[in-house]
Amino acid sequence: MEKVSKFSLKDVNLWYSDFQALKNINMEIPANFITAFIGPSGCGKSTLIKSLNRMNDLIEGCRITGDILLDNESIHGNIDVNMLRKRVGMVFQKPNPFPMSVFDNVAYGPRTHGIKSKFRLNEIVEKSLCDAAIWDEVKDRLKKSALSLSGGQQQRLCIARALSVQPDVLLMDEPTSALDPISTAKIEELVIKLKDSYTIVIVTHNMQQATRISDRTGFFLLGELVEYGKTERIFSVPKDKRCEDYITGRFG
Repeated sequence: MEKVSKFSLKDVNLWYSDFQALKNINMEIPANFITAFIGPSGCGKSTLIKSLNRMNDLIEGCRITGDILLDNESIHGNIDVNMLRKRVGMVFQKPNPFPMSVFDNVAYGPRTHGIKSKFRLNEIVEKSLCDAAIWDEVKDRLKKSALSLSGGQQQRLCIARALSVQPDVLLMDEPTSALDPISTAKIEELVIKLKDSYTIVIVTHNMQQATRISDRTGFFLLGELVEYGKTERIFSVPKDKRCEDYITGRFG
């Protein structure tokens, strides 16, 4: 059964000053799927994922043409960017907890969106930490600094922080590249569970990771989306020679 599209990208081009980082990207990203972006460094994967919640707006000299629709509504129209980023959460490559307690990290987003009730915040923090599969490890350390957690725990805390504002979409830019294999496995298990409730887009350099967790894969090269389709097909019978060469390790 074909899933409804969460994002539709139509003729998306993006420049950083004179450098064109994305070239004519057209793709549909289905709801409640895990979509992986793969390709060598500097091919446009992270640029594209940051365009989905307008993080690139923060970069001077960045301009974009074409359109990106979220639930059939343009993200460049009359949309409040703060509301967009509430709906489309982001987890970065390096865990980046705020220098405050575990509790305050997760409560930060709900508080900025006006939730003041202690009871409600307690509920949200517990649910978010449970959803991020870290509650049992931190429930007795909620008042301790988030910086005292291990790298893998910090990354799951950052996922909990992203989930605390109830987004529709979770963007993950190489979320396990700074982690050891055991922490990586925990995050991958978590991501697979989360797709029941969220649409997930993940940038990964690890092709085994893409095959393990994603439903759809897009292969990028020099700012172009070279090939996009079901992960199983992309990795077993790629149609484009450049995609085949990349996944068989001939370059990249």
